[in-house]
Amino acid sequence: MSANPFSLWVYLSQQPLLWLTVTLLVYATADALSLATGRHPFANPVFHSMWIIAVFLLLTGTSYTTYFSGAQFVHFLLGPATVALAVPLYENRKVVAAAIVPMLAALVVGCATAIVSVVLLAKAFGLPNNVVLSLAPKSVTAGVAMGISESLGADASLTAVAVVLTGIMGAIIVTPMMNRMGITDYRARGFAVGLAPHGIGTARAFQVDAVAGVFAGIAMSLNALVTSLLVPLAVTLLVR
Repeated sequence: MSANPFSLWVYLSQQPLLWLTVTLLVYATADALSLATGRHPFANPVFHSMWIIAVFLLLTGTSYTTYFSGAQFVHFLLGPATVALAVPLYENRKVVAAAIVPMLAALVVGCATAIVSVVLLAKAFGLPNNVVLSLAPKSVTAGVAMGISESLGADASLTAVAVVLTGIMGAIIVTPMMNRMGITDYRARGFAVGLAPHGIGTARAFQVDAVAGVFAGIAMSLNALVTSLLVPLAVTLLVR
């Protein structure tokens, strides 16, 4: 006697392994399509994986909590992946050391611009202070941004959404924008993409060029530190 398909789905949908498998399969498919297009900016695998999984969850009536019970294993690997950026950094240490002064200048200017611009724009559109505070740390990696948001008493969930959107938008537009601006130095291109669209942008930088990926990783790491110091100051001066 065959099993009821609905009962089988109810059982499988509660298993973390199912959602881990769905996440990996969707991303592998999106990445293969991205590769087939020559890594076209609009074929970003993170972006397409996100909306495909979101649609699937809506169609199946699956809560995010249930989905994350499996996807958390991928989330856990973000830590080791970030630490692994030290390997290409070490291999290119001489190139990095030669550009340390302009990097630090770009870091301060870029970080301040990212914070102040989003705060002023949010205020100009009349958004509530809680939303403004949630958007302020949008240009750093999710774990750090959510920690900053919580320390400010803001909505960490909204911060996470802003971080993901910032990363995806930045990863999509960075290559066409840099090409249009005539910026050919991969050190500058990488540092810019790591500074604004953080981890997702850094992944895109490594797809384009190894040196760009190294500088993106440096920018992402340093920006997390500087942002954690500047956001409370900016909030004090501009919001509260």
